[in-house]
Amino acid sequence: MKKWYCLRIIVFILSINCFAQKSTKDYVRLSGKITDKNSDSLLVFKNRTKIKRINVNKDGSFSDTLRIKEGYYGLFDGKEQGFFYLKNGYNLKITFDTKQWDETMTFKGDGEIPNTYLFKKALYTEKATADKSIFKLENAEFTAKIDEIVVGYQKLLVNTKGLEASFIALEKKDLEEFKKSCMVRYNKTTGLKKHQQEILPKGKVSPKFFNYENYDGTKTSLDDFKGKFVYIDLWATWCGPCKKEIPFLKTVEKEFHDQNIAFVSISTDRVKDHDKWKKMVTGLQLTGVQLFANGDTSFEAAYEVNNIPRFILIDPQGNIVDPNAPRPSEDRLKVVLKEAGVH
Repeated sequence: MKKWYCLRIIVFILSINCFAQKSTKDYVRLSGKITDKNSDSLLVFKNRTKIKRINVNKDGSFSDTLRIKEGYYGLFDGKEQGFFYLKNGYNLKITFDTKQWDETMTFKGDGEIPNTYLFKKALYTEKATADKSIFKLENAEFTAKIDEIVVGYQKLLVNTKGLEASFIALEKKDLEEFKKSCMVRYNKTTGLKKHQQEILPKGKVSPKFFNYENYDGTKTSLDDFKGKFVYIDLWATWCGPCKKEIPFLKTVEKEFHDQNIAFVSISTDRVKDHDKWKKMVTGLQLTGVQLFANGDTSFEAAYEVNNIPRFILIDPQGNIVDPNAPRPSEDRLKVVLKEAGVH
């Protein structure tokens, strides 16, 4: 009788273990609530590849499952995107307000700790990397600044309790990649600037543009600005970073109004986008001199322009002051203008 009793216990224990193994989830459940939703769906993606589209109800609620490999995944709501850490077995509830994505993102359930960490990391990144002028520092200063930013990341990682070892390993690897990518960008930016200064040194006669269409209906050439400094903005209507500089450019123009400097914006848009250029100049109430290159790339080529926005400073005699001048959003632009003699 005892043997049968023991056997029944063994069978019972084995059945519990089998049930536990079978009940382990091989999928992620994502659910939550969105305030002021931007679309009727959420796109889950990884490395620009679509994984799944999750429907969002009228009240902003959503719920769905997906089978994935453990790692980082993006979530796009139609306007904004964020990056999450997902693994099968998670039952993760997400809530956020689209007007303040990072600031209002909250998590509950399995996966709460690593994803809360990721969004704290995103907020830190936004502040720590906001000053793009660090890429113009000398090598030692730049390296020290990047090391300082990395220390901030490391403190956040260490101070977040409850993270799994596999996640911590991924984050440490990500920090190494961050530092490497910053150095690559720095070397590329610094090397390019040095090259530009070698072929277009300060004091050399500037390449010219001729008879570009002016928004006011006239034709304008670089020589028309002789006697004034010329701060040139090469931009395009499709260029997001260009448009971000517009409010700062307006502020600088206002501060140096009636001084010996002309602010000239040259649209490098394709000829077919001419009307789009005119509408944007009107719609955004762009100030300064607004010109359209109309397909002429000779001025860009002479300055070896590979990316926009690009800013160029020329002196009253038509000579180069800086072939890659500071952007309007950089505080040092005003210093550069005053030191050059703008008054």
